[in-house]
Amino acid sequence: MTAATVLKIEDLRTYFYSRSKQAFIRSVDGVSLEIEKGEALGVVGESGSGKSVTALSVMGLTSAGPGVITGKIGFKSDRIQKNLLQAWKTL
Repeated sequence: MTAATVLKIEDLRTYFYSRSKQAFIRSVDGVSLEIEKGEALGVVGESGSGKSVTALSVMGLTSAGPGVITGKIGFKSDRIQKNLLQAWKTL
C-alpha cells in the first residue's frame, strides 16, 4: 500500500456452497482494486455480477455459511493499518 492508499483489495474471492448443486458457486472471483485518500469509487455491472457481495465481503457482512472468502483486504487510516479479511475471520 502506498502512503495515500486507504483501501487495497487483492484477489478477493467469495464462494458460497450450494447444497442443491453440491458445489461452490463463485459470487466474486478475483477482484482487485485500490482506493487512495480523496478518491471515490463507483462499481457498476449487470444484475448478479457480484457488486453487492463484493461490498459485503469487504465490510465483513456476508452471513451465508458455509462459504469461502479469500484474498487480501488492506485498510489504512492515520492511526491504524489492518488486513480486514483477517479481522473478520477472528470475530
